[in-house]
Amino acid sequence: MPTLTVERIAKSYDGNPAVREISFSVGTGQVLALCGENGAGKSTLMKMLSGAVVPDSGRVFMDGVPVRIDCPADAMALGICTVYQELSLLPHLSVAENMLLGRMPQKRIPWVIDWSAANRIAGRVLAEFGFPEIDPTMLVSDLSVSKQQIVEIAKALVNEPAILILDEPTAVLSAHETDRLFATVRRLAETGTTVLYISHRLEEIFQIADAFVVLKDGASVLQGELDTVDEARLIEAMVGRPLAAIFPPRDRIPGRVVLEVEQLTVAGTFENIGFQLRAGEIVGLFGLVGAGRTDVAKVIFGARPAERGRVRIDGAEVTIHTPREAVRRGLAMITEDRKGDGLALDDSVENNTMFACFDRISSYGVIDSAERSRLMEEQVRSLSIRSPGVDRPVRQLSGGNQQKVVLAKWLLADGIKVFIFDEPTRGVDIATKVEIYRIIAELASHGAAVLLISSEMPEVIGISDRILVMREGRLAAELLPDAFSMESLFRYAAGLAQPD
Repeated sequence: MPTLTVERIAKSYDGNPAVREISFSVGTGQVLALCGENGAGKSTLMKMLSGAVVPDSGRVFMDGVPVRIDCPADAMALGICTVYQELSLLPHLSVAENMLLGRMPQKRIPWVIDWSAANRIAGRVLAEFGFPEIDPTMLVSDLSVSKQQIVEIAKALVNEPAILILDEPTAVLSAHETDRLFATVRRLAETGTTVLYISHRLEEIFQIADAFVVLKDGASVLQGELDTVDEARLIEAMVGRPLAAIFPPRDRIPGRVVLEVEQLTVAGTFENIGFQLRAGEIVGLFGLVGAGRTDVAKVIFGARPAERGRVRIDGAEVTIHTPREAVRRGLAMITEDRKGDGLALDDSVENNTMFACFDRISSYGVIDSAERSRLMEEQVRSLSIRSPGVDRPVRQLSGGNQQKVVLAKWLLADGIKVFIFDEPTRGVDIATKVEIYRIIAELASHGAAVLLISSEMPEVIGISDRILVMREGRLAAELLPDAFSMESLFRYAAGLAQPD
């Protein structure tokens, strides 16, 4: 008998269906992958199962018995624990306090917390999870983003859930941390926990899941056992059309040298980094977490100072102290943390899109409203930005649409010669990835030089003209297309091959 059965569950907002009578079942100890584009209905479905949203119709069964999930407390009582993509930790509290919030152990004296027991419980759960190095007494604010994600998941594991819902759990994790997460998921499944796993990374789905449900426009369009489909079939179901190729075909004809970096160094972070970018060229920059890729990009873009080295643009040596100077020199950077560095989340979609192009839409300090509206409509149409309105806060958009707003901002900027993309497809669905690859290819075809930083080997191989591999702050290799392979990238990045 299935642990969880969802029968014709539906939800609409203001008459617009978000979930359309979805039905599926998942057995005890199974891992079910929920697949689909941003806006397909995955988040609404997850929120209904976790009690954050009440369905308009339909029924939910656990072990064959109908249940009501009208609030998060109902879900918790049923053993349903959800780890959302957005962190919900309290940064001013310790790891143990966050993990045991609302159920801190007490001493025999009423209302007196047993801190030793709390730290011991948290430490045990973290150790079983595979992260004994995380100190339960540390403040969450002192942890890296990836370690905060680990604590967020461990917080759910404390409850020993019957059903665990994971929403994009690996978005900020390293490959090693992801391996430990998957080991825990497998262990939980073996002991009877049912897992609902949401991820845009299809390779993860095939690695960890037993079954799948594909959602599109709020409806289930394909479901079954994972060993009955391949990646191409899943992609076709998600985007509604076959994809002959994820990566667009390109003419690889690089032009003049636009950007040149020579002996760039920040002690303890990276050393003697040197490379060239040519007009019309896409150069991938690959490396394992901590290799220094983002730090190099930030120095080039003026977001942090270099201790040594030179940067030349169109042959002229430049010193760039701030991102503002970088933009004036013709550089743009799409950062890996769109919410922290790329967007003003509480500002409107329109204002975020226009941040880098006020010179184009204003004269003597007066904004041309008609031109601003025209450019905004152009970007919404060309990038297929889905928003309830351009005047709405950008935080209300899905992750993929937020990323499109970041892209629109830089596409509207004047005089950009070099685009630095740092993990541009992190946390977005496959259809948005294809759109981003098309944009990158078009930028190169129009003469821009592109530096693509990515942790996804298929991505960096699929779109790059050359690939630079970093390891421990140094360039380990420069690969041309005939040497592209995931094995060669990993060998250089992990130090298993000799530097060129």
